[in-house]
Amino acid sequence: MGHREELLAAARRLLEDKGYAHITARDLVAASGTNLASIGYHFGSKAGLLTAAIGEVFEEWTNQLADIAMAEPGVPPIERGRVTWTAFLENLDTRRALLLSYVEALAQAERMPSLREQFAAQYRRCRGRVAGLVAQSLGEGWSADDPRCAAVASFVIAVCDGLSVQWLLDPEGAPNGEDLTAGLALLWSASAQWPERA
Repeated sequence: MGHREELLAAARRLLEDKGYAHITARDLVAASGTNLASIGYHFGSKAGLLTAAIGEVFEEWTNQLADIAMAEPGVPPIERGRVTWTAFLENLDTRRALLLSYVEALAQAERMPSLREQFAAQYRRCRGRVAGLVAQSLGEGWSADDPRCAAVASFVIAVCDGLSVQWLLDPEGAPNGEDLTAGLALLWSASAQWPERA
């Protein structure tokens, strides 16, 4: 394992143990067995390293949720969303420390243009991945490049982000998978009875 991988592995452990705001460059060096120069060489800065580690974790999570969403062939797109959001909610407690680190880092992005661009790039990759899943769910003739697929992807990501923040602040008040399923069923039922507009 090279210095880059060692630094990423150490950053992931420290993000869970200490949180984004409390990690120093010296912590990263000690946990990785590397040196300060390696951080700058591979990631530009401590913030760049930590954000890369967060991005790596959330990319893995996105891929896991994608596997869940696409597991059953022939399922309507909205059902794929429900299954994914339910799995997402049911696994939040295993990711609490990383979610907190993510929120801490995100709060810094407005004042650090490089950090902001790094997060924006991660969202672009995630949106592209989810837009591809939306297009696949809709069937033949749809493409991830279609702006409607990208808009649905943004909506799906916004729901995940919003549920995460609500759960971090009020785990008891945030919906669980069962509550979400019941609420969506109510919404779909009411929508089916809504008169169409010309």
